[in-house]
Amino acid sequence: MSTPDKLSSLIDQVEQKLDSNSYHNSSGLDLRKENLKTLEFLYNKLEISKKHDNFETVFEYKAMNLSGIGLKKEDFAEIRKGKYIQIISISYQFNEKGKRIAKNSSLGYFGKSDNLEPELKRDIIEFVLRWRYEKAFQHTEHYELLLQKLDKKIL
Repeated sequence: MSTPDKLSSLIDQVEQKLDSNSYHNSSGLDLRKENLKTLEFLYNKLEISKKHDNFETVFEYKAMNLSGIGLKKEDFAEIRKGKYIQIISISYQFNEKGKRIAKNSSLGYFGKSDNLEPELKRDIIEFVLRWRYEKAFQHTEHYELLLQKLDKKIL
């Protein structure tokens, strides 16, 4: 095989690899679909629907956090003794002066950390992580659309 043929073959292999890792491939879409399915299940199981009655709009929050349980690499899943466990949603509002301010709302209160059952702890952590994962999908989708729009504007 000549050098140009080898290069052409390598380019084809790279393109196939890129296509198979694309956000739009079926496994990526299946992953997202499965994440949403599990997330909605947890949304109902944790009774978040009592505080936020529409699953579809739960992604309008800008961020989601936990109080009482660590989510950082250094303290992941560690309970903070004596603290209250809550799922906190973060949104932004404008005050009377037009300044943007963060508003924290509790989507779920689960009592003191000392009494938290392991299965409930896992479900709470999983809900927040899966919510963040879906937000990452949404951000990726947003930037892909912008890049497509850029290609159309420039070319």
